[in-house]
Amino acid sequence: MRAGARNLITDVAGLRVGNAQDARLKSGVTCLTADAPFVAAVDVRGGAPGTRETDLLAPDKLVARVDALVLAGGSAFGLDAASGVVAALRAAGRGVRAPLPVPIVPAAILNDLGNGGDKGWDDSPYPALGRAAFAAAGAAFEIGTAGAGTGALTARLKSGLGSASAVLPSGVSVGALVAVNPVGCVTYPGSRAFRAWEWEVGDEFGGLGGPGGRPRDLLAEDTKLPKLGEATTIAIVATDAALDKAGATRLAVAAHDGLARAIAPSHTPFDGDLVFGVSTGTRPAPDPTGVMMLGHAAAVVLARAVARGVYAATPAQGDTKPAWSEL
Repeated sequence: MRAGARNLITDVAGLRVGNAQDARLKSGVTCLTADAPFVAAVDVRGGAPGTRETDLLAPDKLVARVDALVLAGGSAFGLDAASGVVAALRAAGRGVRAPLPVPIVPAAILNDLGNGGDKGWDDSPYPALGRAAFAAAGAAFEIGTAGAGTGALTARLKSGLGSASAVLPSGVSVGALVAVNPVGCVTYPGSRAFRAWEWEVGDEFGGLGGPGGRPRDLLAEDTKLPKLGEATTIAIVATDAALDKAGATRLAVAAHDGLARAIAPSHTPFDGDLVFGVSTGTRPAPDPTGVMMLGHAAAVVLARAVARGVYAATPAQGDTKPAWSEL
């Protein structure tokens, strides 16, 4: 498989992504939307998730499509970002008729409250950031220190927002978008090499190859000292292949393998690791073999997106950890 033209989730035609961030706050919001509602599902593997409206994404629930998805920093405060997106969608007349248009905007958050930013607000900044992220949505967007990845950290490094894409031999596109903020780390101990190195396309995260040896002690060298609520990696994987909510759930389940390949450890009790699965449905539904290949591709692009998010992070005043570029 090869990367798409932008190597972003928006290589899945019809999807748009917008970022909004506050450098002083060291936090932000990322919104994924499209011109028309799209199929979405979710799979949660971490022990400390923070979510909004994710129950309705189950295959047996009534609502079949959503208007947008939100990834945000700010822990539980960041869930307010979805309210800003809902307000913007309502102004545009979007939403399920019940009987007035009610925009459907599931959201997930990560905890970046301990990253050195100014968190002394009186009124939550997240609704305004959500509305700004929706307004900024387009085919091109920044990765690294942007959007929901603005204040993200790994065990040893400043982290960020990552994205990657792939085009399968069938012509089906798969993309990933991720805000990387895990207990674990994405590089090997004592090395700049990324754990996702074997899936790299070209030199999209440095072209360094592997570590030249196996890591010595993952727990001793490769994790944060776990503190309640200071972690979580949240992601979206998307395809243009037609999937129902059950198929999109399977896509999200398979994509979690990408987190396990790129982050060690992953899915811990201190992480709220979550993946949304999305289908725009502009290409035919895959056969069982195609479903298998979609899951494999989703895991690969998510692993690559994780590494790209850390690789693209940029230093800023007040950072508590170095960026990869400073190693």
